[in-house]
Amino acid sequence: MSGVLSGFAVVWTVIAVGYFVGRTGVLGENARYVLNRLTFFVASPALLFTTLSESDPASVLGPFLGVAAASALLTAIAYVLITRWWLRRDLTETTIGAMSASTVNSANLGLPIALYVLGDMAHAAPVILWQLALFSPICLAILDASTSRHRTTVVSMLVQTAKNPMIVGSLAGLMCALFDLRLPQPLADPIDLIAGASIPAMLIAFGISLVGSKPLEASGGRRADTLVATAMKLVFQPVVAWVLAVWVFRLESESVFAAVIMAALPTAQNIFVTASRYERGIVLAKDTVLLTTIVAVPAMMVVPLLLT
Repeated sequence: MSGVLSGFAVVWTVIAVGYFVGRTGVLGENARYVLNRLTFFVASPALLFTTLSESDPASVLGPFLGVAAASALLTAIAYVLITRWWLRRDLTETTIGAMSASTVNSANLGLPIALYVLGDMAHAAPVILWQLALFSPICLAILDASTSRHRTTVVSMLVQTAKNPMIVGSLAGLMCALFDLRLPQPLADPIDLIAGASIPAMLIAFGISLVGSKPLEASGGRRADTLVATAMKLVFQPVVAWVLAVWVFRLESESVFAAVIMAALPTAQNIFVTASRYERGIVLAKDTVLLTTIVAVPAMMVVPLLLT
């Protein structure tokens, strides 16, 4: 328990530094944007490569991937059933809501939590692979079809997925692990050095994003949607992950804890970007991201108490 709390303390301390940086504006108004792009395009792919190249592929592609995929799908389906029947939103906004309720912040917060709380960044890899390689492309195809503004083909989905630097880094690392390949030291050392920038930059950017956050301040008639999505994300999905981990995949207690923590992560911030692109569900996505972001880490600190 003390190790888990210590891990959360490390994460919160760096987030607090990021919040202070954002409040003072010492890095300028584009700090969050630059740090997020640094981590997404450069540092995180390097981190995923180094982590997965030294991992056990069976653990990455095994039960953890199954729990991540099944819990997300069941949560998304449950959200769709509730909102289509009760709130009667159209397909586009329902899809945005389902993504808000089931897509976790697997990179910016998932990787640091996996390292400092769970002790192994490989725990975040199955979630990242599931979301970036399968779940997000499918959801985007639904949004394209429902808006008729963009037409998505299977080929374009595969090309877009293959261009994602996080997917490239993850798959390259898995290939090295599968075939027991090792990079020459002059090439491996710079990658390790770049990878080291990922987690601090993620958490500082995360802290900056909390400056001025006021969820539900302007609900735009979508307060019910936001509260349902938040409850599904922070309560329903972790419970489903627990049921799957214990009763379906029969994982050991430490693995169950890891699966539940990964499922309890807040909504991914790129859902707001997606909503803005399609000009639907913008308030819902923004408020769900903010609300789950503020509540998630304190809520995750309760998980060890519930599982002991």
